[in-house]
Amino acid sequence: MNNFLPFVSLILPIRNEATHIRGCLQSIAQQDFPHEQMEIIIADGLSTDDTKEVVEASKPSDITLIWLDNPGKIVPTGLNLAIRQARGEIIIRVDGHTILAPDYVRECVCALQRSKAENVGGRMKPVGKNTFGKAVAMATSSPFGIGGGRFHYSTQEEWVDTVYLGAWPKEVFKKVGLFDEELVRDQDDEFNYRLREAGGKILLSPMINSWYSVRSQPKDLWSQYYQYGLWKVRVFQKHPRQMRWSQFIPPVFVLALLISLLLAFIFSWGWKVLLTLAGVYLVAAFVATLLAGMQKGWQGAWLLPLSFAILHLSYGSGFLWGIIKFRKRWGDKFGKVPDF
Repeated sequence: MNNFLPFVSLILPIRNEATHIRGCLQSIAQQDFPHEQMEIIIADGLSTDDTKEVVEASKPSDITLIWLDNPGKIVPTGLNLAIRQARGEIIIRVDGHTILAPDYVRECVCALQRSKAENVGGRMKPVGKNTFGKAVAMATSSPFGIGGGRFHYSTQEEWVDTVYLGAWPKEVFKKVGLFDEELVRDQDDEFNYRLREAGGKILLSPMINSWYSVRSQPKDLWSQYYQYGLWKVRVFQKHPRQMRWSQFIPPVFVLALLISLLLAFIFSWGWKVLLTLAGVYLVAAFVATLLAGMQKGWQGAWLLPLSFAILHLSYGSGFLWGIIKFRKRWGDKFGKVPDF
């Protein structure tokens, strides 16, 4: 690290994080970066659980913590509130579900200084707290489960399209604006696209480590990835070139299943098409399960096919509904991107 130690603002957009926020704050308290050079800014979306009480009881004693109410209740409005309040030359996003490695802040600062990138981040290492969660953790670190998101499974330093969370020089937001407050989900993908279009570079570094607690119930996982698919449509409408071909596979697969199911009630051969599609998917999921089990162990692996199916079917369904929901927004590239 250079002799110059910048002041760092850790920003946390949260809502109803009473279960996870204690561990997150404890990992911040254990950072090996000088604590007098750090501040924590929490933008809370009017939590209805004990989040505020847990924060008060577990906040680091030697790091300034600022609490902001986020009446918008969604991530981008929380991020923007915190960024405007931040005093740091470097701003690091932290998720309430995340545990940071003790050198997380230092490695983010080092990567920014060394690479001159406009955004740096590390690999998202998923952690499951029950059997289903362990299967989800394996699925979300598998190329078959997630697709092209390099931060889910890459182990090498490389220039990428997006990273998990992110760390930025504050000046970046003056250059490209803040996060799009229209987007309930996928606001990081949209922001990183604008950053790249403005000439910025995004670095994935294996030295930046954190652990993310995945959803532990099937319905919660379905809801999460359904929302990802739904709001990805608005990102696509705003920035068509931002999309990767792999992001179209789940909605095309779901649409094919729906069409073949409809045909099955009209033509006898429709059932053959439906069963063929389902069979090909099950074989692919089985092969991906074997590969994941051999690499990461077999605990929870028997639930991997279910986890894969939820990831793909929920995202695909959300994307298809987004096409209907936002059908009048084609050509509407305007969002709610405030200036810094």
